[in-house]
Amino acid sequence: MSQAPSRALAPQRQETILNRIEADGAILVADIVQQFGVSFETARRDLKALALRGVLELTHGGAVRPSAVEPELASRSVRNTEAKARIGQRAAAQVADGMVVLLDAGSTTSAIAAMLGAKRELTVITTSLPIARDLCRHDGFRVQIAGGTINPGDEAAEGPEVMASLARFRVDIAFVSAGGVAPDGAVTDFTPLGAETRGLMIAAAQKGYFVLDSSKFAARTPCRILGQDRAAGLITDAAPPPALAAALAARGLPVLLA
Repeated sequence: MSQAPSRALAPQRQETILNRIEADGAILVADIVQQFGVSFETARRDLKALALRGVLELTHGGAVRPSAVEPELASRSVRNTEAKARIGQRAAAQVADGMVVLLDAGSTTSAIAAMLGAKRELTVITTSLPIARDLCRHDGFRVQIAGGTINPGDEAAEGPEVMASLARFRVDIAFVSAGGVAPDGAVTDFTPLGAETRGLMIAAAQKGYFVLDSSKFAARTPCRILGQDRAAGLITDAAPPPALAAALAARGLPVLLA
């Protein structure tokens, strides 16, 4: 009888655990037991469930922020929503009626898509199934999927077909996701495939912007996105720390604050 409320609260409990790891980088099983008044078995079950989703890595006695594993879109979409909405507004302000807009997949680019409703006669190219679904309902918008193999975690197309298709589009402005920003100012991603694709997205546009919230300033993802020098800027919700701001300036990447 005593375990039923614990099971009922599992989604809220696990989201709090994720927020704690996002803020502190790690959490102990004993911390979960103390904070929620659950058993050690329940705490370990929560961590195992989150580890199966790829949003944390288990350690002896607890869990840590994943070093090179991107959480699924469903998990990312409920994090830092206010910051992403501000980024969405700032990015949408760069878009003029009649433009060809390239939107990468991701929770931040989905926030940008949500802010485009007041624009007119846009052509939107995207790899994201949710973005394509939502924007195709707007009168006057033309939506093109850059097709490839669907990654179920990202709900988006990826692979060589996507990379080949990017060369065929004439793009006015692109908004491109990233896994993190390294201390030396390099914009990085989780996988070689993702990094290469995003470099091609930046190259395909007259103006290409990286879009990411400030929690990714501390993220250490392993793959550099090449062609960063072609980007028009980085749109984010908070000023980078001074050392990182200097590194970005040295690379010639302007920071646009939402």
